[in-house]
Amino acid sequence: MKLNKPKHSLFRNGKYALEGFIDITKNETSFKWQLLMLFVMGIAAWNLPISFAHASILFWSLFIPVLAEVANSSIERVVDLVTKEYHILAKQAKDAGATLVLLSLIVTAGIWVTVLLLAFNLV
Repeated sequence: MKLNKPKHSLFRNGKYALEGFIDITKNETSFKWQLLMLFVMGIAAWNLPISFAHASILFWSLFIPVLAEVANSSIERVVDLVTKEYHILAKQAKDAGATLVLLSLIVTAGIWVTVLLLAFNLV
């Protein structure tokens, strides 16, 4: 039985990562929304009248939902690979992935609120 694990190569691994990014961008609408949020909110973060440190925290926090969406898409694809039929465990796995994305958005919103309150000396 051939294992689905090619030999390690930094170049090859980078190529696989790029292929994965292209594929998920083409096929996952939620990922496109996350990238749009990263772009728009990233511009906002860098244009606010706040310090570089505060803007950096805001900007980097925007990657949390993007990373969560990648994990969620991976979970969904593996579940779909295993079964196309309804199964409670498949539903629970997909729901857990969706929860990951939701929690990442809540955490990111919390970071933004906290940083902005601190940056504008409102606390």
